[in-house]
Amino acid sequence: MEWFEQLDENIKEKLKAIKILLLDVDGILTDGRIIMDSDGRETKNFDVKDGHGLKVLMAKGVDVVLITGRTSGVVEHRAKDLGIKEVRQGIWNKAEIFEEILAKRGLRPEEAVYAGDDIVDVPLMRRAGISITVADASDHVKAVADYVTHHRGGRGGVREICEMILIGKGYWHDIAVKYELK
Repeated sequence: MEWFEQLDENIKEKLKAIKILLLDVDGILTDGRIIMDSDGRETKNFDVKDGHGLKVLMAKGVDVVLITGRTSGVVEHRAKDLGIKEVRQGIWNKAEIFEEILAKRGLRPEEAVYAGDDIVDVPLMRRAGISITVADASDHVKAVADYVTHHRGGRGGVREICEMILIGKGYWHDIAVKYELK
């Protein structure tokens, strides 16, 4: 993939060590919109390609955790649908939770990718081995990210992140061959 070839060599090298992907939800896993009906029921927009990328990534042994400042039943349902076992909601000090999540798994920050799109994500982005944001993130977040996706949040940005990790770890060829029609 051409975009992967253009990645900084330092990021390509760091991808080999990645064992966990931590994601913000609103603006990363969703397009950032929160839709409420007249009864106050909330819905969010998720991209099926992002979900498939996450499932493939987890099948290859990379753990996925969601960390979000809001609390929403919709997020729990989507995580369960994807097989994501750990979801942290209502979290404003994401850096503290990051340390806890890594310690529980015996991981180092260099083994983590974090993707966020707003100012609350910046402290965690500065701690992760690789920090990523999406194309439609705010400029101050883009300025601290190691990589900015070509795709927007909730519109393929997470799929791009998953593919980057899978390619960087050397898994992509085997995945692509599995799906090719004979």
